[in-house]
Amino acid sequence: ARQHENEAFIVAQAGRPNAVTIATNMAGRGTDIQLGGNLDMRIAAEIPEGVNDKERARLTDKIKSEVEAERKIVKEAGGLCVIGTERHESRRIDNQLRGRAGRQGDPGRSVFFLALDDDLMRIFGADKLQPLMASAKFGLKEGENLEHPLISKTLERAQLRVESHHFDIRKNLLKYDDVMNDQRKVIYDQRKDIITADAMREDLDDMRAEVIENMVAAHIPPQSYPDIWDVDGLQERVKDTLSLDLSLPKWAKEEGIADEEIRDRVMRAHNDMMAAKRTSLPDGMLDRYEKGLLLQTLDQQWKEHLHNLDYLRQGIGLRAFGQRDPLNEYKAEAFDLFQMMLASAREETVAAISKIDTGALIEQLQLQQQMIKEEREKVAKMAKKA
Repeated sequence: ARQHENEAFIVAQAGRPNAVTIATNMAGRGTDIQLGGNLDMRIAAEIPEGVNDKERARLTDKIKSEVEAERKIVKEAGGLCVIGTERHESRRIDNQLRGRAGRQGDPGRSVFFLALDDDLMRIFGADKLQPLMASAKFGLKEGENLEHPLISKTLERAQLRVESHHFDIRKNLLKYDDVMNDQRKVIYDQRKDIITADAMREDLDDMRAEVIENMVAAHIPPQSYPDIWDVDGLQERVKDTLSLDLSLPKWAKEEGIADEEIRDRVMRAHNDMMAAKRTSLPDGMLDRYEKGLLLQTLDQQWKEHLHNLDYLRQGIGLRAFGQRDPLNEYKAEAFDLFQMMLASAREETVAAISKIDTGALIEQLQLQQQMIKEEREKVAKMAKKA
């Protein structure tokens, strides 16, 4: 298993006379074991590169004759014999190993050995073989093989139980994956819309309106008295998220003001700020920058959301101790996490757009234009010299 580079060649020559090849059950997958040896592998390994055509033809004929002679020897000896040191949990793997012998009508045989304390027998078949184990102490000598049709049937039943167990595990995991897959479709559809759209101005306007509405509602509950308003908290959050320094405490002291009017004032102030940024930049520059920010934020939030779903799945099985279905609990909490992720992505995008430094963007654009100009001049000089 450690012969990574030579593994295919070693396994391919397992059909030569007197060859004893020790390998894992995964070694040499996709390698054709031919009786007498693999001709193509031998030609590639034994004929050095750079020889002339005449010498190559002579060496090829020599190897062909050797392979054909060895093939006859191996066939007369009974072909390839596959010896398994244990039985796999899946019958499919055992059948694949058996299939290495007797390929395309060639002779061959296979035999598997296992002990009663192997995992497959100890966990899944011990209860059926206890009587045989007891009788073995009296009727068989140490090291003598125990063969009986009951053992073969017990082995098959044990493998069936393991396969059924693994099937149930995969089936259950698929149900959890379906929850994540539904969310993945939503995110990928949004990413596709962002990439193909010329501009995201209308969608971003809706995001800004929703973020401001949620922000005001969190600190100034609707239909509430001014005495319980958290104006200072709203002032700080507006400054951090929207990059606006407004006189919210002064607004809150006005007679008859309500949460709707405060929300509208914050929205108008933010619209004016974004309009000023847009007019100070070249046409389309802010639209392209907004698309990039939105896509970057969505990707980052989605990656963090996938980690959160993995953590949730690891411990959700404990809900069964509380007589609750772990799958239903996972669906409910995954949906809540998804909604929180979308809300966080909207707020983070609005915050990033609000903090755009137009002066830095213009300097960056000028620097890019200067680099493009210098590169073009360099190419023109090289073309002129040529």
